[in-house]
Amino acid sequence: MPAGWGGYHTRRATHSADLHDRGRRAMLARLVSRSVTFSKALRQGSREAGMKIKALVPMGHGINCELETRYALELAGFDVVDTVHLNFLARGEVDPADYHIIVFPGGFLDGDDMGAAQACANRIRHSRVKAERLIDRLTRFVEKGGLVLGICNGFQLVTKLGMLPASSGDYTRREVTLTGNDSGRFEDRWVHLVVDQASPCIFTRDMVRLYLPVRHGEGKIVGKDAPFTETLVERHLAVVRYASPDSDAPTMDYPANPNGAELAIAGLCDPTGRVFGLMPHPEGYLHRTNHPRWTREELPEEGDGLTIFKNAASFLRTA
Repeated sequence: MPAGWGGYHTRRATHSADLHDRGRRAMLARLVSRSVTFSKALRQGSREAGMKIKALVPMGHGINCELETRYALELAGFDVVDTVHLNFLARGEVDPADYHIIVFPGGFLDGDDMGAAQACANRIRHSRVKAERLIDRLTRFVEKGGLVLGICNGFQLVTKLGMLPASSGDYTRREVTLTGNDSGRFEDRWVHLVVDQASPCIFTRDMVRLYLPVRHGEGKIVGKDAPFTETLVERHLAVVRYASPDSDAPTMDYPANPNGAELAIAGLCDPTGRVFGLMPHPEGYLHRTNHPRWTREELPEEGDGLTIFKNAASFLRTA
């Protein structure tokens, strides 16, 4: 390298990094400004024209399905959907109390370091907003009637926070985990689910079966012990379970059960039915064109996943 070029490249790299950092800060500032503006306008609008339902979709740190999730909520009829970086929640610049539902999307939070969503669970548990922890804000949001939906990586997050299944009403005590698939590999396929008709889950009301895509490496639900997992089924908190295409019985057979989840559990809710999480992606099947064989099969115009979001909107409008 010619004399003097090392300093040039160092200065150039430093300048580029500074521009990138400034651009990132500007983008995040625009996001939080938009979110705060929306929240203020909606609070005023709610007083003048009746309640509008508002959804919060966290983003950042490896979440990568926030746009599809936002679109699903908009299709379902939510009046405002804000995508907000997790850092703004951690710093208290965005308050969950300004919303009716929080949807934690899929992705690969922190690259699944220390296990899927574990690093983010630690961040939320220990981040402080003034005199309280962020997890305290989230649990208070639920206790005051808010809805929470965790999808795939978002489901892994809420379980590792202890927000699901919260069988005793404690939203900070971890009772289950999601670990590596029995196949030892990433599973990207479509699955059939049977819905527990007796479940309190508000997201699956009037649903019998679901057909949705999965894409995960750590989707196997494991309870703290076998008797506990059985009680989840007995109490109807195991909302959706993997099934074969031609059967309504839960199955442990691969690939219908893509990860070996205990008792074929694919999703859980809390005893109130207002907190729900599942490994399949409802935002991944909103319309027939989301299916890989949409040009070769007779499929309904509306995908099964959209009903989950519509049920949430309907519940909030009539609650």
